[in-house]
Amino acid sequence: MGELFERVVVVGSGTMGHGIAQVVAASGRSAIMVDTSTEVVEAGLGKIRENLDKGVERGKVSAEERDATLGRLSVSADLAGACAGAALVIEAVPEDLGLKRRIFEIVDGAAPAGAVLASNTSSMSITAMGSWTSRPERVIGLHFFNPVHIMSLLEIVRGELTGAQTVADCRALAASLGKEAIVVLDSPGFATSRLGIAIAMEAIRMLQEGVGSAEDIDKAMELGYRFPMGPLKLTDLVGLDVRLAITEHLYAELGTDTFRPPQLLKRMVMAGKLGKKSGEGFYNWRRG
Repeated sequence: MGELFERVVVVGSGTMGHGIAQVVAASGRSAIMVDTSTEVVEAGLGKIRENLDKGVERGKVSAEERDATLGRLSVSADLAGACAGAALVIEAVPEDLGLKRRIFEIVDGAAPAGAVLASNTSSMSITAMGSWTSRPERVIGLHFFNPVHIMSLLEIVRGELTGAQTVADCRALAASLGKEAIVVLDSPGFATSRLGIAIAMEAIRMLQEGVGSAEDIDKAMELGYRFPMGPLKLTDLVGLDVRLAITEHLYAELGTDTFRPPQLLKRMVMAGKLGKKSGEGFYNWRRG
């Protein structure tokens, strides 16, 4: 592995946070996962154990690799304390600008001067995050994809003041994690969210207009364009509320009708139809 980012702190133990911590530990690094309480972060660790156990059952991971990965993982509810010796801190909390700012300010004050501070945000400004710190040249976006231990892409987002060495180090990190990296400039939605949300919003408008059923619109993209999953099913998995928040952000920043939230999406979110996590979205997940 070498000496690059030997000690990594992941802030947040939810869907993305625990996945990032897992791949970091699997790469041979020490990974500390931090969340608001011991109970919350232990739950995230439990999900990592489940993932690794499934990998062993399927022959993708050896029992020795599973045990070694778990041995390199630790958890904490003390953010400042965990960051004291970190070489890299990756923020993976919900897309709440105020929350992210509070975390970056704490991390900037606690992490060593040379540490890289990264965000897993899918749409928010890395340049803004850099401005909250004393080290904007060491602030970068590391946008992973769910499930992190399976998806091969890592979108590296360069803020206006992100240094070339920081970008180079994160490219090397991506390769060591077994990821294919793309590097994009800091702009609303970056590359992946901007394209993905544009397709999803058009699919929702088509459903709203009665162009086709959810199943047929998804099948058009799966079979016609080889998408592994249709845009409506993917929106159900991500969460309709999450996608509404992102498209509202993009609409405010870019001002194009492409990102104007469809009325159908707003009505469904108001009704609590958030996708798989609520049991119903564009599909009924209660009956599979």
